Parts: sequence; C-alpha cells; structure tokens
Amino acid sequence: MRLILVIYLGLLCCAAQAVETATAVRNTEMKAKPFADAAIVGTLEQGGKVEVLARKASWMRIKADDSSGWVKMLSLRLSEGETNKSGDSGLGALFNVASKGSSGGTVTTGVRGLSEENLKNAQANPKALEAMQGYVANKTEAQQFAKSGGLHEQSMDYVSETGNGGDK
Repeated sequence: MRLILVIYLGLLCCAAQAVETATAVRNTEMKAKPFADAAIVGTLEQGGKVEVLARKASWMRIKADDSSGWVKMLSLRLSEGETNKSGDSGLGALFNVASKGSSGGTVTTGVRGLSEENLKNAQANPKALEAMQGYVANKTEAQQFAKSGGLHEQSMDYVSETGNGGDK
C-alpha cells in the first residue's frame, strides 16, 4: 500500500511539471471550439508564447496571457524539451505513457516516409504512370458511374471576383 502511495504522489509531482509550451509560427485566430467555423475569440500573433492545455485531433487548446482558445496544431511549434521536464527518469516516462500513449512528446502530422531528400531526388516512374492511366474514365463512363451512385448532373455558374454569379 505504501508503494502505491509513493507511485501516486510521484505521478502527481510529474503531472505538475509536465507543462507544454509552444510558439506561434504565424498569426492565427483563436477559436472558441476546435472547429474551423467556430467563433473567433482572439488572435495569436506570430512568435507569441503559449501554454498547451489540451489536444483534440489537429487542434490544440492554448492559454496565451489572459485568454485561451483553440488553434490549429500546425500554427504552433512545441518548445524543445518542454513535454517532459522530469528528464524521462522513470516516473516522468511513466507519466508520459499514461497521458500521451508513448514515452516521448513527439507529434507527427503529414506524410510519413518521405524525407526532404526523397522529394528532391524524385524521378519519373513510367510504369506507375501507365498503371494510373488504366484508371482514366471518359465522360460517358464517368456519367454512368455517377448515375449508378444516384448522383444527378447540375450546372453551376462561376463566381466572379465581386461575388456575383453568372460570369463565365
């Protein structure tokens, strides 16, 4: 029982130290909820320092000065070493596993498996292009496919720069 109490107190201590901080990489709107169409509650300026309070999908709930709100994850850069101030010394690693599902604080968003070097050295693959061309559908085939899915043809006017429809 005493061992369980010691572990529990250690986890509470680590939890108090496991504050994440980040810096805004661009000017961004803070939202009331983690949705693109949510109400704007403030603006976070590029370079602004924030405390990360929570995460939900690609959103982070942050506290900046005396306000808080949700911003897109890609608008922030997590501070180095802030996700585990305990030095990953046993109890700190245990806390990270319990709170994040891993022993570190790494967040990955985007395509995995392609490095900058892979992209710079990319080369054409004629066989892959030939295989892709096998998926091409002509207009008649596309219309038949849409009809089989219950879709109906619609005509849409282009929107002009002034916002009025009808300009083609």
